[in-house]
Amino acid sequence: MFDTEKYISEVLTRPDAVKILNVLSEKLKEEQRKRHQFYNDITEQEKAEFINGEIIIHSPVKKMHNDANANVFMLINAYVQFKKLGFVGIEKIMISLTRNDYEPDICFFKKEKSDSFKREQVLFPAPDLVVEVLSKGTAGNDRGVKFNDYESHEIQEYWIVNPDEQVIEQYVLDSDKKYDLKIKSDSGFLESTAIEGFKIKIKAIFDKEENLMELNRLIGS
Repeated sequence: MFDTEKYISEVLTRPDAVKILNVLSEKLKEEQRKRHQFYNDITEQEKAEFINGEIIIHSPVKKMHNDANANVFMLINAYVQFKKLGFVGIEKIMISLTRNDYEPDICFFKKEKSDSFKREQVLFPAPDLVVEVLSKGTAGNDRGVKFNDYESHEIQEYWIVNPDEQVIEQYVLDSDKKYDLKIKSDSGFLESTAIEGFKIKIKAIFDKEENLMELNRLIGS
C-alpha cells in the first residue's frame, strides 16, 4: 500500500511545498471537470472507467475470460439471492470511489448497503467484495491502482482471477486495513469472508461441470 504519511512528510520538507500544493489543487480541479464530463458522455453500450484523470475504454474479452467471469457470477449470485444476503453486480455496475470510477467484473454489496439502492441508480458506493478477471490489457491496473484503491477504501475482500493459469488469488483486509493474501491456488476450496457461508471449489471457477455441481450444492444447502 502507498505510504501517504511518508509522502506528505517528504513534501513538507521542501521550501516549495505551498507551490506543489497549489499546482496539485489546480490539476485535481481539472480532473474533476473531466470526471463530470465522463459521467455525461458514458453510455450503457461501452465498458469504461475513470482512473487518475484518464478515461479507460475496455476492449472485447477472450472466451476464457467470459467463461470464468460467468462461472463466478453464477455461483455468487445464486447463493446471495437464495440466502437473501444482498446484491451482486456484473461488469456494468460502476462503483464511484473518492477519485476514480470502476466497473469491476463482479461486485457484491451486503444487504445493509443494497437495501438503499434505487432502480435508476447509476453510481454505487464501495462494495464489500470485488472480483476482477485478468486480461492482458487490465492486469496492470487490477494489480496496481485498483488493488491500492480497493484497499484504501476498505473493501473487505478482493479476488483476482487468472483464466490463463486457472488460478485465483483471494485478498482479505487484515487488522491494519491492508490486504493479506489468504489464498493463491488452482485447487482446493475458497471461503469468502464478505459473503457469509459462501465456500466453493476453486475448480468450479474454470470448469463448467464442476461449476454446475457446486451450483446445485449451494442452492440445495
